[in-house]
Amino acid sequence: MSGTIVVLGATGYTGRLAVEALLRRGVRPVLAGRRADELARLADHLGGLQWATADVTDPESVRTLLGPGDTLLTTVGPFERFGYLVAEAAASVGAHYVDSTGEVGFVREIHRRYDDVARRHGATMLPAFGYDYVPGTLAGALALAEAPTAQRLEIGYFATGSLRNGLSHGTRTTMADGLTLPTTVWRDKHLTDVRTASAVSTFRVRGRRRTGFLVSGTEVLFLPAAHPSLTSVEVYNGWFPALSRAITVTSALANQLTRRPAGARLVDRISTLATGPAGGPDEAERARTLTHAVARATDSADNTLTEVHLEGPSIYSLTGELLALAAQLLDTGAAHLPGVVGPIEAFDLSVIENECAQVGLRRTTT
Repeated sequence: MSGTIVVLGATGYTGRLAVEALLRRGVRPVLAGRRADELARLADHLGGLQWATADVTDPESVRTLLGPGDTLLTTVGPFERFGYLVAEAAASVGAHYVDSTGEVGFVREIHRRYDDVARRHGATMLPAFGYDYVPGTLAGALALAEAPTAQRLEIGYFATGSLRNGLSHGTRTTMADGLTLPTTVWRDKHLTDVRTASAVSTFRVRGRRRTGFLVSGTEVLFLPAAHPSLTSVEVYNGWFPALSRAITVTSALANQLTRRPAGARLVDRISTLATGPAGGPDEAERARTLTHAVARATDSADNTLTEVHLEGPSIYSLTGELLALAAQLLDTGAAHLPGVVGPIEAFDLSVIENECAQVGLRRTTT
């Protein structure tokens, strides 16, 4: 049974990519956002789509867009600032939900707040269903399927090609903010918060050793529940491998500075300057990079049992496709579980692997 798919933030960079991906799937979503003039222009440009205004600070305006069984796809972040009222609106009316967040603290909190509400209404909520963090979750689940007795899992995110000019304003903002926020890891069968970039790990990517620094990822929230043998899950970012060790020092300094008001203001100012203008890379720039995710499963003595490598389109092209994929699966009733869940809880592993392959995220040998 299908309903209406509403894209909130449709005129933004990631929102528009998701809308275009839905159209390629034959789905005509309703466009939503704050600015009527921008929505009207985009809706007309894309073939006369329906549109409606809604404000993320006014949950009632979001609720009026939705009914039971509809699907809300939202890209409006930062989600810690703007996401909770939107998630509440969807859960309260029994609408399915998918978002593009990379903020693990937000995912943990909406699980705490809205999991029971969504379950009561039969709605499935899929936070962080984009480049953050579907590739790592899929790679990790495939690795654990091959090595079900593994106790430790390390996941690395890399890119082939330079990202110097290939990051959006939103990604830069999240990265800058993330250096002063804690990273959540799964250690000794418990979730614990540690300093971001407090550790590094090295992976072999396309035959070369590349280093990433410790970051948050929803893999630590969702994979241990399905694999009780796991004692440790950690996620590493290796977009800029030559800078990974330097970033560990930067993170330590930033955390020290933010303990004092003047230092916090300085870090905030530097972060603002570093994020650059709104928007993101165009199609030509996105075509210059590929994403690469690797999951390494080991035993208690740190012996590697298996590695799974996935490669796919650029960060943003892949995110748009994944959001559209999730929205369509939710709309057609393919989800197994209501509540706030991860990709592998919501859908069969084989379904996610096959659907991701269709949008270009496929296994590779290294």
